[in-house]
Amino acid sequence: MRNFNSLSEPEVLALAISLEEEDERVYSDIAEGLRQNFPGSAAMFDGMREEESGHRRRLIELYRQKFGDHIPLIRRQDVKGFIYRRPVWLIRPLGLETVRNLAATMEMETRRFYEAAAARTHDPNIRQLLDDLAQEERVHQVRAEELEEDKLEAGIKSQEDEANRRLFVLQIVQPGLAGLMDGSVSTLAPVFAAALATHSSWDAFRVGLAASLGAGISMGFAEALSDDGSLTGRGHPWVRGVVCGAMTALGGVGHTLPFLLADFRAAMTIAVLVVIAELAAITWIRNRYMETPPLSAALQVGLGGALVFVTGVLIGSS
Repeated sequence: MRNFNSLSEPEVLALAISLEEEDERVYSDIAEGLRQNFPGSAAMFDGMREEESGHRRRLIELYRQKFGDHIPLIRRQDVKGFIYRRPVWLIRPLGLETVRNLAATMEMETRRFYEAAAARTHDPNIRQLLDDLAQEERVHQVRAEELEEDKLEAGIKSQEDEANRRLFVLQIVQPGLAGLMDGSVSTLAPVFAAALATHSSWDAFRVGLAASLGAGISMGFAEALSDDGSLTGRGHPWVRGVVCGAMTALGGVGHTLPFLLADFRAAMTIAVLVVIAELAAITWIRNRYMETPPLSAALQVGLGGALVFVTGVLIGSS
């Protein structure tokens, strides 16, 4: 791996050409990944790709004037000091904020490269071009905002933000909520049945932990295997499975942990309070993200929880 200060002027220009080509392809992939759900933002990245393509052409023209047609292959990974880029442009579906943050980082890094390259270049024409490109990269973020205003006018940006919210609900909130409801409600019966049958905090804890983890594994696999997300738009199946499974286990473990207390009466009291808090959280999520009226959500969640809780009490007391 080369040190930046050891590069010759032809190598600096060759590296600049490589950087612009990579940025152009990254913006192209981002635009393609956003086109279906966020066409306005895709057009914005198409505009940024065209600008990077223009930079590359100017660099190639100057290189050929100064050093001939052969351009040596030197890439960012061949030179020390560049930031590692996680290939988020390969992820589907793409997140708007993720790619916008990536674009800002890319422009900042490229601007610093041009400033450093211009400072150590002696040829006036090369220095002029590098200074010009540094200035263009400096205002590229402003240009991106202008592109956003041009391409996302007439309410399109608000529509894309709403589409982004719907995707978040579909891919994260829905499987997470399903898991939390299952874990919080379905484990009530075995936990409280074991507690009332044995009057042993430790026995209740073991039953609750086993029920929570078992339910988490089961729900996680069920969600992951339900569909691959290609037609439903629900995202990667294993991401949904992990979210659903983790929230299922969390919902059950929440009212199981109090039974680590040796005092059985205190453990029961705290566990009941935790159950109430869990059901309140589910009610809030249903109202916040699923747009269920608060009273309706509270009645639905409360009725389901009460029925399962009473079932566990009756079995444990029999």
